[in-house]
Amino acid sequence: MAERRGITLAVTGAGGTRMARFVLEALVKDDRVGRIDLMVSQAGRKLVAYETGRDASGDAAELVLGARPAVDKVVEWDPEDLNGGPTSGSYPTWGMLVVPCALGVVGRVANGTANTLIERAADVTLKERRPLVLCVRETPFNLIHLRNLTQVAEAGGVVYPMIPTFYNLPQTVDQFYEEFTARLLAFIGLPQTDYYTYSGAESPAHHDRAGLR
Repeated sequence: MAERRGITLAVTGAGGTRMARFVLEALVKDDRVGRIDLMVSQAGRKLVAYETGRDASGDAAELVLGARPAVDKVVEWDPEDLNGGPTSGSYPTWGMLVVPCALGVVGRVANGTANTLIERAADVTLKERRPLVLCVRETPFNLIHLRNLTQVAEAGGVVYPMIPTFYNLPQTVDQFYEEFTARLLAFIGLPQTDYYTYSGAESPAHHDRAGLR
């Protein structure tokens, strides 16, 4: 059996924090993932609370998921603690996802200015040549944003905007979240389902949701 991955997941202060719930749920359920290092920024906590109505002061995993994880694989880190394990390149992890990723975080990562554990972990991920995937949620981009995003990409990171697809004819908002999560995890080598794999007009999602039997 292949070694189970450790993956770092950060949630920052950008709209669309519900996407983090879908991603975290999928990682928790995936047997290929052995540990999830979870960090939720202070701004991220406020946005999760705003978008869900939950108490921002609780445990990070419970705040994001709305309940305690079903399995004990989530390790929570204080984003203000710059002594946390993810500050070091010797800390074992496959890579890092930031979902959603605020453009202020992008700017600090792009310029090597780490004020929090999240930004330091991203910096370490780049220096160790590990995958760093930033799921930004903002539009339109100004020139500063574009330059920072380019700089991150040049340093080895991946800019993966939270943009939904439409070929699967989504009928609910949750289907946007499901599709993005499936594509994101497939992108990092953890395919969840082939349901969202495009194969033309015969794609299962297209037929099921358009009523084309």
